[in-house]
Amino acid sequence: MRVILLEDVKKQGKKNDIISVKDGYGMYLINNKKAVMETKTSSKVLHNQTEAAALEESLLIKECESLKKKLEKMTIKFKVKTGKDDQVFGKISSKQIAEELLKKGIEIDKKKIRIDIPINNLGTTNVKINLHKKVEANLKVELYK
Repeated sequence: MRVILLEDVKKQGKKNDIISVKDGYGMYLINNKKAVMETKTSSKVLHNQTEAAALEESLLIKECESLKKKLEKMTIKFKVKTGKDDQVFGKISSKQIAEELLKKGIEIDKKKIRIDIPINNLGTTNVKINLHKKVEANLKVELYK
């Protein structure tokens, strides 16, 4: 029996995979709404859904690319307190960067901001922002007194 998985099934496959299983297990999957029997109609529906998802994905990537261009032209500045020998007190976090971007009208989740090197020195530092799994932007963060 060939079935189309409606969700990920451990050791069998991922959502939208077409797999061959024994009749009893296939009926179990169908009864528990984890799969549907493969027919011409169900295959056509699956094909249409995957095309729509691919189109949506490409639109999202284009949107992320335009945001990337906007972010890479931008520099975010933070005024910080310094001590002896221009040593900065504390460091800039991804939450502070996200809040500053929000003030400029760009909403980005702080979890998508990746700070490889702690931002605790005066000057400019590059920060990576994961907009999409295929799109990564570089943002300049500048600290001054």
